[in-house]
Amino acid sequence: MSTAPQCLVAFFSVTAGENGPKLGSDESETVLLTWQVVDVLEQKAGDVHKALVKPESWQVNEACSEETGLSDTDLAEAVSLEQVLQQVHLAIANELNLGPGSPFVLCTDGQLHIRQVLHPEAVKKSVTLLECFHSFFDLRKEFKKSCPDAPDLKDVDVPAMAEYLKIETNLEEFGVSHVRLMGQIIQALLSEPYNHSFVDPEEVNTKFESGTCNRMEVVDSNTVVKARGLPWQSSDQDIAQFFKGLNIAKGGVALCLNPQGRRNGEALVRFINVEHRDLALSRHKHHMGTRYIEVYRATGEEFLKIAGGTSNEVAQFLSRENQVIVRMRGLPFTAAIDDVLLFFGSDCPVSGEHDGVLFVRHPDGRPTGDAFVLFSCEDHAVEALKKHKEMLGKRYIELFRSTAAEVQQVLNRYLSTPLIPTAPAPLLPLIPPPLLGASGVRDCVRLRGLPYSASIENILEFLGEFTADIRPQGVHMVLNQQGRPSGDSFIQLKSPDRAFLASQLCHKKCMKDRYVEVFQCSVDEMNLVLMGGSLNRNGLSPPPCKLPRLSPPNYNAAPAPVAMFPVDAAMYPHHMLIGPRGPHLPHLPHLPSLPPTAASTNSPYFQPATSAQLYMNYTTYYPNPVMPPMAVGYIPTPTSAIAAQPGAMMRMPAIPYNSGMKEILNFVQGYQVPPESMLLLSDFPPQSAGDGLIPFPPLQASLPAITDKAGTHMGHHDVDLYLV
Repeated sequence: MSTAPQCLVAFFSVTAGENGPKLGSDESETVLLTWQVVDVLEQKAGDVHKALVKPESWQVNEACSEETGLSDTDLAEAVSLEQVLQQVHLAIANELNLGPGSPFVLCTDGQLHIRQVLHPEAVKKSVTLLECFHSFFDLRKEFKKSCPDAPDLKDVDVPAMAEYLKIETNLEEFGVSHVRLMGQIIQALLSEPYNHSFVDPEEVNTKFESGTCNRMEVVDSNTVVKARGLPWQSSDQDIAQFFKGLNIAKGGVALCLNPQGRRNGEALVRFINVEHRDLALSRHKHHMGTRYIEVYRATGEEFLKIAGGTSNEVAQFLSRENQVIVRMRGLPFTAAIDDVLLFFGSDCPVSGEHDGVLFVRHPDGRPTGDAFVLFSCEDHAVEALKKHKEMLGKRYIELFRSTAAEVQQVLNRYLSTPLIPTAPAPLLPLIPPPLLGASGVRDCVRLRGLPYSASIENILEFLGEFTADIRPQGVHMVLNQQGRPSGDSFIQLKSPDRAFLASQLCHKKCMKDRYVEVFQCSVDEMNLVLMGGSLNRNGLSPPPCKLPRLSPPNYNAAPAPVAMFPVDAAMYPHHMLIGPRGPHLPHLPHLPSLPPTAASTNSPYFQPATSAQLYMNYTTYYPNPVMPPMAVGYIPTPTSAIAAQPGAMMRMPAIPYNSGMKEILNFVQGYQVPPESMLLLSDFPPQSAGDGLIPFPPLQASLPAITDKAGTHMGHHDVDLYLV
């Protein structure tokens, strides 16, 4: 509004709870409305009116009762808030002889009466407010504009303004005297010497606008809050309703997701300015339905991590405004856009048809089972949501109302970041180029889709004529987090030409009834894939990972850490990660006394070394040429540490082959065995029970251990103990 209104209405409200500076902070209901019409042109004020409002709770705060003189008896004959507001509007129109559409603007003592009382209460009581209650003048701000030398805005109230303008105050009935004083202040500002013009009133947004947010955008941290404790099914519109009366920035609601991609009951909300943010903080522990919502300060950086995006595909999908977004979860991996359109049918047509469906995919292009769908109006979206848990093929589909920020967050999660958190400490490269050749040379091939039972012999047979081109220590198997085969392997050949031919001739050849994909790559690409990137025939998609704690560390930034990892983290030391094992094991002086097994002697190429599960998506093994028969020592121990206590070394034959460091520590719990001195020996692939070597501190500790633990169970195996 660029021109001054014909009349102003001094408007004042009283609640059954806190009033004054804490008005609206306790969610108390309105019990009294007072108002007075001021003619701007004639600079005259009308009579003061008041109306009692019947609260639903029927409980008036004792302090409010003393201050206002109101009691439950006074309110017994009152009417509801909706009826009172209609009476207010009708009385103002009749007093000024205005038509139903004629403009007048409310003028309040500060922001609280409209933003923190009227609008939130109207939402809870499902009251539709008339247009005149969506704009108002803040008398304190208007006074400050006319009197810049007056006290700071935070110290200004109606008595202070009256004192500054030398207006006499009369103590009358609570609320009535306040409104009459406001009318006198308005008249003083309109007259000489101030001649103030009331233009550009405050606006209350009637609807939340969805939109996108770019990662490069600057977001003021003083405008962002975090809401916690939200119902999991809450949408951005529900959150906007919770903050009704406050103006949220376009696209300013970002629902937070957990690592599984589900909503975690938190959201980041961005307001248009710091004033609205501060008012939002005062709604801490207000209720959404039966749940109270916690509201805290947040930062612009946090908001951008959740709501920001850079994908052109997502930007194009979200470029159409006033669209309702629905998220589909549980789609068959073979589902196409036509299947989605057929699923919704003609009752709820998808906006833009093929352009209105966005599938969520992994970095290598594999589907995740999620998709986002656009609908042109609320009615179509409501009809679509009625298909929740209907079948598509052989799977039921879950449907949820979604937001633009959630689309960005889900796409960012799958396309830009690994889902496994990474530890902050940096590591050296997983496969050091000096050991495997020049890093930029594409002399490697990646095998993807291997059978889980594939052995080194199967891989050599699969490569056929290219077996002769494999470099020493050039076969790298990949395990998943659980230490099981992942179906991937990296092979380093003698030249890029041979690697190219292998990728062309062996691609999609079969191994044990499965076709295996073969891609040419370099050592650098190999490392990036091990850290969560993707490699296919279209090229490499590295893991950019801009989020802290989810990003691969800078692997060349610092030397390897010296400290050991905790037992729960599998205790893999750093020097087991950075390169192949040597052709000798100097820390195993007793190995010659242990009989070799057929599995190990038949696989001369294979000796794995395990990497830390905390730092990557895959665990990689580094095979070697001819090696001693026994395979891997999980915790390497110096020779001096083992030989320091003669007779204190204990051997545990026939332990389950899948036993790890944690199981052995639990087995010998109470005997003060240092984890870093233990050695777990096994064949690879594991086809029989393994051995463990455990040094006990003194010899006398070994004897009771043998007595107590010999013949007890580890899993389904009887474990014997011997001194060595």
